[in-house]
Amino acid sequence: MPVPIVDSHIHLFPESHLPTLAWYSLEDPGPLGSQHSVDQYREATESIPTSAQTQPTYLRGFIFVETDRLSSVEEAPTESGRHGWRHALDEVSFLARIASGDSPIPGEGHSAGDRSLCLGIVPWAPLPAGPGALEKYMALVRERTGSEEVWQKVRGVRYLVQDKPSGVMLRSEFIEGLKWLGRQGLTFDLGVDARQGGIWQLEEAVEMLQKVYKGVDEERDKVKIVINHLCKPNLRLPYTSRESITSHPDFLQWKSQVTAMAQYSSTYMKLSGSFSELPPLSSDSEPDMALLVERLQPWTDVVFDTFGYGRVMFGSDWPVCNVGGGGNQVTWNRWRRVVEGILERRGLDAKQRVSLWGQVAVDAYGVKI
Repeated sequence: MPVPIVDSHIHLFPESHLPTLAWYSLEDPGPLGSQHSVDQYREATESIPTSAQTQPTYLRGFIFVETDRLSSVEEAPTESGRHGWRHALDEVSFLARIASGDSPIPGEGHSAGDRSLCLGIVPWAPLPAGPGALEKYMALVRERTGSEEVWQKVRGVRYLVQDKPSGVMLRSEFIEGLKWLGRQGLTFDLGVDARQGGIWQLEEAVEMLQKVYKGVDEERDKVKIVINHLCKPNLRLPYTSRESITSHPDFLQWKSQVTAMAQYSSTYMKLSGSFSELPPLSSDSEPDMALLVERLQPWTDVVFDTFGYGRVMFGSDWPVCNVGGGGNQVTWNRWRRVVEGILERRGLDAKQRVSLWGQVAVDAYGVKI
């Protein structure tokens, strides 16, 4: 029986929304500065070839993760340049139109049939403002979803910390906000960056986890924290052998912090984001998949050894994966094949493969397939 894939990490934005994205520049739009909506995602994933040696798979759907809109912790925009919550809430409205099957605004790039693909929504939220602001904001999110059916697809939030100054994750309001999410049954997607941001981000995240789970005795009240992209390790280290990686200080520091994160049963890791951290691939020729798997194996071995097969989930990081993966026509399937190779090397059985491809995401986010 074919195994359903739940893509646990994608972003969507129509071209008309580009000016509301924090990373977009009209002068230098970059490779992501164009329409990336469901139409383009379908093009990227429409063919999922599978070798005869593995279980066949099919794409069941995705978890949408916020796209880093222009926003501020304060609700109202100001003359000094703070954007407030308006753009983030507009993003919720856009996803609600996808998830409900409502007619899109012209140019948005989706149709009524796409509603079945949208399994979960993880919007932005003003986490550093604490529980009071979160409660108010999530009430507005609920209004924007327009129906109970779509509201039930809002499974958690993300406040991207990889570009924030030191100390943000340790503020009392941030910690109490995470605990509030746990009591509401909402997850938190944690985005830190070991390579470009620095190992201190992972160290701070570990301290944050200690504070978040301290004194929370009821398992049902513990916030599920879904860690993005292996914490973006330095995958560009010079590679000559496995030992050249496993003995490198960058790897050892990353391993120490990831191991510390994994000790908490309410933390999960996304097997995603690697194409933007590896040396870029070309669209003109097929890469050596076995070599890519071998290059990633020291890092993925740590993830599986520490989190186990019940807390690691597949994610593509589409369309960001296109930047280093060779472009929209090839990248998604290249990453699927790399993950398939990783699973083969680990010797996963049929049940473990089902978990990695979709069941872990279902369990972590509480979505229905």
